[in-house]
Amino acid sequence: MISNSELFLRAKQVIPGGVNSPVRAFGSVGGTPYFVTHAQGPYIYDIEGNSYIDYVQSYGPGILGHAHPAVVEAITKTAALGTTFGAPTEAEVKLAEMVIERIQGLELIRFVSSGTEATMSAVRLARGATGRNRILKFAGCYHGHSDALLAAGGSGVANQGLSGCEGVTPGAVADTVVAPYNVVPEIDETFAAVIVEPVAANMGLVSPNSGFLEALRKVCDETGALLIFDEVITGFRLSYGGAAEYFGVNPDIWCFGKVVGGGLPVGAFGARREIMENIAPLGGVYQAGTLSGNPLAMAAGRVTLEFLDRDAYKQLTTTAARLADGLTDVFSSAGFSALLPRVGSLVGLFFGEKSPTNFDEAQELAGNGVYPKVFHALLQQGVAFAPGPYEGLFPSLVHTDEVIDRTLDLTASALESI
Repeated sequence: MISNSELFLRAKQVIPGGVNSPVRAFGSVGGTPYFVTHAQGPYIYDIEGNSYIDYVQSYGPGILGHAHPAVVEAITKTAALGTTFGAPTEAEVKLAEMVIERIQGLELIRFVSSGTEATMSAVRLARGATGRNRILKFAGCYHGHSDALLAAGGSGVANQGLSGCEGVTPGAVADTVVAPYNVVPEIDETFAAVIVEPVAANMGLVSPNSGFLEALRKVCDETGALLIFDEVITGFRLSYGGAAEYFGVNPDIWCFGKVVGGGLPVGAFGARREIMENIAPLGGVYQAGTLSGNPLAMAAGRVTLEFLDRDAYKQLTTTAARLADGLTDVFSSAGFSALLPRVGSLVGLFFGEKSPTNFDEAQELAGNGVYPKVFHALLQQGVAFAPGPYEGLFPSLVHTDEVIDRTLDLTASALESI
């Protein structure tokens, strides 16, 4: 049997850093990554035969748990008919109809293959629709790895200790303005868009201050800029209608990913009809993708959304509260100053005295050296959190009370070793 260390050495010979997404290299926490062989429900299994209660869930898509039978069946049946056609299918129409039914104000949607594609296309659409160039984003909010949006990004960029990215030219970010999260910016009629994570889930978990999103809506209305909600994480995670329903604030453009593809590569962006009609072939804003609307992703996404009725969100929220409250008590009993902010079914983890409200405060807590020790102690006990302090916890519908209770017991044991 090959070990994780041996496979990691092989991987580094043929893949940059041995991984296909930087956080997986364990650079933020140290040590050797585990290589997954399979997963089922709330559990993942590595190549050495170890099992872990998984709170990564692929950073959000696994809202039904791993390898949900209905999702697997839908993918299998669809694959038998062909995996990609480069032509439209009924499956695209059905999933588009489902998404639009759930989101008030959303009238047209286009599927792409990743969250990065969704946000990149949304910014291009905003510029084309307004005839303006400048965009504003918030420090610590991660909107994928397109050049213009990598300025002061969170999550993957933050986990590498970078404030930007080599290879991105000054010109690529010249029209990108970065503001502190939870501070209402001053913009003028030169701005095409303000893009924001409604809940900042790429700097740990930082919730919007009361009135922040409402104020962004007002500022955009006053200047004619378009408000873009990056709901790649929050979309269909917070509520039946996403963050817009949860907070009662509608953007002009929505971006989705993760949950909407049921665990397969997918992204989507959409808006009201008059904005989306700027997209080719109706308008002059070009966007295309050979694998956009992939039938496997459409099938998986459709089945996933079918399970996510309003009762499911009540269950997810209850589960997340049980996890956050339980971990708070366990950490406190072990003498740790742990903070577990929660918004709906999203849970964060910081070690310190006060929950952060912006990226600077999140960086201070993430860099205090506690998270890597806790991460490895938990992994030794069979609990998998994300290998970086800027990610959240993603409990699913199959994280039952028994699984949560087991997690709390294992956490208590893990903390005794630190």
